[in-house]
Amino acid sequence: MSRSATPADLRAPGVSAGVTEQMIHDLVHAFYAKVRRDAVLGAVFEAEIDDWPSHLERMCAFWSSVTLMSGRYKGQPMVAHAKIPGIDSAHFDRWLAIFRDTASEVCSGEAVALFIDRAERIAQSLQIGIALHRSGRTGHQHISEETTP
Repeated sequence: MSRSATPADLRAPGVSAGVTEQMIHDLVHAFYAKVRRDAVLGAVFEAEIDDWPSHLERMCAFWSSVTLMSGRYKGQPMVAHAKIPGIDSAHFDRWLAIFRDTASEVCSGEAVALFIDRAERIAQSLQIGIALHRSGRTGHQHISEETTP
């Protein structure tokens, strides 16, 4: 017998995938433990993060908001990433590889695919946003008085 989707399932894909706050906590902590030891990413994160417990708490809130639609995350990830000098597609590729491995180790079932899908979308969005930021384009066109007819 199949169950009907509830409004919470439709609003929060993580609910139907079996995502829990504990799973998010375990994934975030395992992932960042690997990142901190990584030859490519470790130095980048260490240079940017002064308070790891606070960062981990913020990342748990972020993933809770992304997967469970909890609304716990209050931040601007694009701004945070755009200000980091030198990050490029190689960093994002490495971040995704570590994230995929960690999600596969920590999570199960549909949750693995959900986390990986969201991570890939987030990485793509951040890379596009950083490229626009670096090129001086914000996505808004400003028309000066000189160019208006």
